[in-house]
Amino acid sequence: MSTEPLPLDVGGLRQAWPRPSRPKPIVVVGSGGIVNDAHLPAYRLANLPVAGVYDLDHDKARAVAAKWDTHAFETLEEAIATPGAVYDLALPPAAHLDVLPKLPDGAAVLLQKPMGRDLDEAGAILKLCRAKHLTAAVNFQLRFSPMLLAVADALERGWFGRLIDVEVHLNLVTPWHLFPFLKGMPRVEIAVHSIHYLDTLRALLGNPVGVHARSMGHPSTDLAQTRTSAIFDFEPGQRITLSINHNHDFGRRFQDASFRIEGTKGAAMLKLGLLLNYPEGEPDELWITSGNSGWTQVPLSGRWFPHAFIGTMSNLQRFAAGEDTRLLTSVEDAWHTMAMAEAAFVSAAQPATEVRTTP
Repeated sequence: MSTEPLPLDVGGLRQAWPRPSRPKPIVVVGSGGIVNDAHLPAYRLANLPVAGVYDLDHDKARAVAAKWDTHAFETLEEAIATPGAVYDLALPPAAHLDVLPKLPDGAAVLLQKPMGRDLDEAGAILKLCRAKHLTAAVNFQLRFSPMLLAVADALERGWFGRLIDVEVHLNLVTPWHLFPFLKGMPRVEIAVHSIHYLDTLRALLGNPVGVHARSMGHPSTDLAQTRTSAIFDFEPGQRITLSINHNHDFGRRFQDASFRIEGTKGAAMLKLGLLLNYPEGEPDELWITSGNSGWTQVPLSGRWFPHAFIGTMSNLQRFAAGEDTRLLTSVEDAWHTMAMAEAAFVSAAQPATEVRTTP
């Protein structure tokens, strides 16, 4: 009997979310770097119409609008008054509660992650969205990237069996100067970066029941935290870990940004290329093995940025139109990601188990 690895047919794995059949005009509130790097490139790529951009910094809004051949709103009221619009709030977390009350009741809205600065603020956002009957989602978009959609599809097909070991490992340099709003914030790394991984873990594994975490800064920066270690408890027998270091400034050779996913029947290795030399990045990679297939590289049809941003907006518009039955990153679901982050920060503030110093 041959022992040669059997080829794994990865060509049919899902890598994109269906587009809305009748896309509505998108009003973007905010014009920071993420709008230029991901939101507007994604909407152009997917032929999703953009009605215009608004920002408190009118010059910045005009520059972004000119670059992307769209309209710069002069006031927030003008932007909100756009007929039939879907609102994309590309704002710092502290600003959501200022803008949400001004939206029309029943509107569809996509909130930039995180869902507020802490769990209390997330709860207030959830309560407000319920009161205004908003169709509201949070832009936790990593789960919509081509590589993670493919992983979720492979998991649904049973290629991995039961997941028993997942590790997120980052050892790289992040250009924090591109995000000036983070200065002075008491919660940084988990709240605005690793929260992507927390949301993705929830998408794959469900909600955890506990966490052991540490998050800290680095002598090279005045940001509150840029390094995190965490172990999450999901089901018995599962080991789910994060090791995050944004300060490995010693050249590319040993820098890394990866997901390792292992189950009882198979495994996947993902390279998050975007994070290596961000924002230019490197190509994402996905490798899968199942049974005796050997490792097979999955040809990817896109990248985390900007392609995942097509998915979050498409899911929102399709759900609002009745074309999707589930809003994957609804504020109801996103609250649980925020609860996971909150638990990690609470754990990080607790003293460690004392090690005895005497016999």
